[in-house]
Parts: sequence; structure tokens; C-alpha cells
Amino acid sequence: MKKSIKGIVLLICLAFTISSCYTNTHVVGDGAQTGVAVAKKQWYAVWGLVPIGEEVDTKAMAGKDDYTITTTHTFVDLVVSFFTRIVSIEVKTVEVQK
Repeated sequence: MKKSIKGIVLLICLAFTISSCYTNTHVVGDGAQTGVAVAKKQWYAVWGLVPIGEEVDTKAMAGKDDYTITTTHTFVDLVVSFFTRIVSIEVKTVEVQK
């Protein structure tokens, strides 16, 4: 019983620590000026190889030439991906700061 509890605790700790490993930030032009952020979800099939649904257009989300793009897997994305990974679907969050 103690061994299974330790395994569950280890799994939960691992889930919290790997979420920060999936963050990419790109600065376009001079970067974000106002701090206003717009976020959208991007869904992928075949373990992240094929985009599903509408493509996330960061230029249209920003509406100008200076912005910062942050692509990440949030904790919610990790939970959703955990259950949908069985059918090879993953999700990520794309945020654009104006």
C-alpha cells in the first residue's frame, strides 16, 4: 500500500514539473508594448504532427508589428492531453501579448 501511494505522489510531482518544459517565447519587432494578451488552443493529431481545426494565426491575433508569442503546455493542456493521448491527440496554448 505504501509503495503505491509513493508511486502516485511521484507521478503527481512529475506532472507538475514537466509542464514548464514546454514553453517557447518568440519576440517579434520590439516585443509586447501594452501587455494585453490573447490566447487560443491549438489541437494536434498523430502525437503533434498534424494540426486539427483552425490554424492559430498569431499575426492576426496581434494586429500590429510588435508582439510576443508564447507557446506552452499549461497544466490543463497536460490533463487534457493525458486522456486524449490514447487516440494520439494533444493540445497546446498559444498566447500573443500585444
